[in-house]
Amino acid sequence: MVATPIGNLGDITLRALDVLASADAILCEDTRVTRKLLSRYNISTPSLVYNDHNAQRMLPRLMKRLNEGNSLALVTDAGTPLISDPGYRLVEATIAADIPLHMLPGASAALAGLVLSGLPSDGFFFAGFPPTRTTARQKRFAELAAIPGSIIFFESARRLAASLSDLHQVLGDRPAAIAREITKLHEEVHRGSLGTLAKYYAEEGAPRGEIVITVAPPTIHKVDNDTLRAKLTDALAGQSLRDAVAEVSTETGRARREVYRLALEISSEKPDT
Repeated sequence: MVATPIGNLGDITLRALDVLASADAILCEDTRVTRKLLSRYNISTPSLVYNDHNAQRMLPRLMKRLNEGNSLALVTDAGTPLISDPGYRLVEATIAADIPLHMLPGASAALAGLVLSGLPSDGFFFAGFPPTRTTARQKRFAELAAIPGSIIFFESARRLAASLSDLHQVLGDRPAAIAREITKLHEEVHRGSLGTLAKYYAEEGAPRGEIVITVAPPTIHKVDNDTLRAKLTDALAGQSLRDAVAEVSTETGRARREVYRLALEISSEKPDT
């Protein structure tokens, strides 16, 4: 079993073509998309649909074929298999059954978006798709706020403006980049602050195609203990201990455990009389 993305037809490797031609069947999201690749390179291997809609039903049938010695190649319409698609369950079952598994690297929208963003790439976190509802989305962004690296999201075009607005509200005006149709023919990258990008897409409307959002890491300003105490005292005056600790830890870059201990100390102190 070999997993490889189709992506741009010109990006396919010779090794991937050899595997696709020699496999017993090719598993694909949409046979119409995969047929373009197979036709271009005169590959006659039968193709089967394997996607979000039929993954549960297809998995037992595919495992039966693998156990019988069939070689199956898994491809995606674009991007890397298993990144936000049902291939994970098939790989999980394949490993559990001790069936040989191989991966042919190919185009990755998340990594390509990171590289083209111009943002720090020495540390990053792939966060997948944000929640669709505003409250849950903002909560998720707050959970990711202190990650000391660039954050990469997938997002639908119609929710892009709303997600950028929430990112701006929760993370502040960090540098960011929007990559559209990355690794494909009409790829496009917009760079700017979260506030600027949120305003742009709110005014321009939803773009077409698949979207990768890359957000810069937080800017950490080292603060001394007196400043930390003052910030935490102010935060505790209007928030719960938990929320105050989260806010000050994110803002200052100090370890949450350290900030929590100081918050308990401040909370236990009696006011001056």
